[in-house]
Amino acid sequence: MTARAPGEVGALRVAPSILSADFGRLGACVAEVDAETDWLHVDVMDGHFVPNVSLGPPVVASLRRYSNRFFDCHLMMSEPGRYLEAFARAGADGCTVHVEVGGTEGLIDQMRELGLRVGLAANPDTPFAALEPFLGRIDLALLMTVFPGFGGQSFMGEVMDKVAATRAAIDARRLAVDLEVDGGIDPATAPLAVAAGANVLVAGSAIFCRPDPLGAARALRAAAAAAR
Repeated sequence: MTARAPGEVGALRVAPSILSADFGRLGACVAEVDAETDWLHVDVMDGHFVPNVSLGPPVVASLRRYSNRFFDCHLMMSEPGRYLEAFARAGADGCTVHVEVGGTEGLIDQMRELGLRVGLAANPDTPFAALEPFLGRIDLALLMTVFPGFGGQSFMGEVMDKVAATRAAIDARRLAVDLEVDGGIDPATAPLAVAAGANVLVAGSAIFCRPDPLGAARALRAAAAAAR
């Protein structure tokens, strides 16, 4: 697999989440927002780590016919190590695992060996201290601004303190790490996340559940850019 480059670290990025797209016309939905897509965010849920099931490597592989964007795969799974190779083969460019599942050092090593960009996620109630020891070994820190498992949830503003702490640590150590937020991101909340230090914005329902998804993605980008 030849991974697609993620772009400049720290640049503002809009990452539409296909979890909120119409799965019956997924390729068309992805193509429709391509002009305002930096990364495509692929939420993978196993029904165990989170109380829902979504999609797997075959869907990732099929989407490659419709998009050449950087595929940002968020593995909300209890045993992500069992599937990392399959996602890499399917066309994932980066995979993000949750610090809560444990075995983080080994998962980071495995992703590196597979040529994946390495992401580490933390749930809203997981403290920054759980993520901090790994900042020097990852490419992406993902802070959930909702509890994962379902789309369309409300943004949890209290997570912004953790976003700010993560940004401060990244900058203080001069690390080449992107800071991503996921959950309840829309034109009203995106500026809050950007002001706290996030540079990658995952948005699902705020894009795909709008009458004009492309226009919605454009509005989200404009609102976020105004806060930088």
